[in-house]
Amino acid sequence: MLFTTVLRRLDPEAAHRLAFRLIRAAPHVPGLRGALRAACAPADPRLSVRAFGLDLPGPLGLAAGFDKDAVGMAGLGLLGFGHVEIGTVTGSPQPGNPAPRLFRLPADRALVNRMGFNNEGSAAVAARLARRGGAGRPVLGVNIGKTKAVPESEAVADYVLTTGRLAPHADYLVVNVSSPNTPGLRDLQATGRLRPLLTAVRAAADRAVPERRVPLLVKIAPDLADEDVDAVAGLALELGLDGIIATNTTIARTGLRTPAGPVAALGAGGLSGAPLRARALEVLRRLYARVGDRVVLVGVGGIETAQDAWERILAGATLIQGYTGFIYAGPGWARSVHRGLAQRLAASPHATLADAVGADVKGSHP
Repeated sequence: MLFTTVLRRLDPEAAHRLAFRLIRAAPHVPGLRGALRAACAPADPRLSVRAFGLDLPGPLGLAAGFDKDAVGMAGLGLLGFGHVEIGTVTGSPQPGNPAPRLFRLPADRALVNRMGFNNEGSAAVAARLARRGGAGRPVLGVNIGKTKAVPESEAVADYVLTTGRLAPHADYLVVNVSSPNTPGLRDLQATGRLRPLLTAVRAAADRAVPERRVPLLVKIAPDLADEDVDAVAGLALELGLDGIIATNTTIARTGLRTPAGPVAALGAGGLSGAPLRARALEVLRRLYARVGDRVVLVGVGGIETAQDAWERILAGATLIQGYTGFIYAGPGWARSVHRGLAQRLAASPHATLADAVGADVKGSHP
């Protein structure tokens, strides 16, 4: 109701700031913390998931991009997300691209953004995480990217700097090489460039946190050709990566209900939401067919409903994430998805979500 009556009338970025302020305030309102947790937390124990050596109450998490600077984790956790991925965080602070840079396509249940990794920088985010510790927050993923001003020849050093600062505070770490809004970033997805980057980040995380292994994931674009998806899958196995997030936003603009003229007028940026669903699912199925259970897959892109989430699990996702679905559906979204998943699991032949992971792909690849 808040979205339809108030937030949709605001500039999208202003609406985000207003909604996020309310979410951040929620844990400080007497009685509201307990009420939200009771209402929104995944209630069915069969939804519990173990991934990266961590126990999560449910598979649905909030994708990177909503909480860029780790300022609202407690409030987001109260809304029923089993994990929250902050960022993307860069080595140095940066303002991002000029506004306007976030646009709604309501007819398509989609967003276009060219935010450009606006964030306070890894030093500020690390200091905030150190002050707050882990109490009262969900499982925390930290998504890291390249500072725009850093030349591509120094990209590895920039990622290593951010890793050293943030790995001690992360339950898992994500190398983002797939946003379309930082020039040259997607070039790092080529395995010849991705291999040394991931190797360096792995080593930096191990130096920063010698007492435990911080799980390392890579987030890829839906616009990769199938052979490049296969190459990333092979690289993940070669390097012993802990996970792959499939997928980021797309630069494609095909199949939209919104007329081409208004879409073109918005300019460049990554498209998220329902139009991404089919390709993101296809990439996920392709990855699972190649890595199976050896690499944790996180499905994201066009997930709006419990049925969408269930399809990702059957296609190989151990965890799922959303962003645009949350924007359109509002604060009850995670609760609705988890409840619908519990219903689908109960009606299926699978005893647990873990049993359901990849069932459709296994069935088609005897």
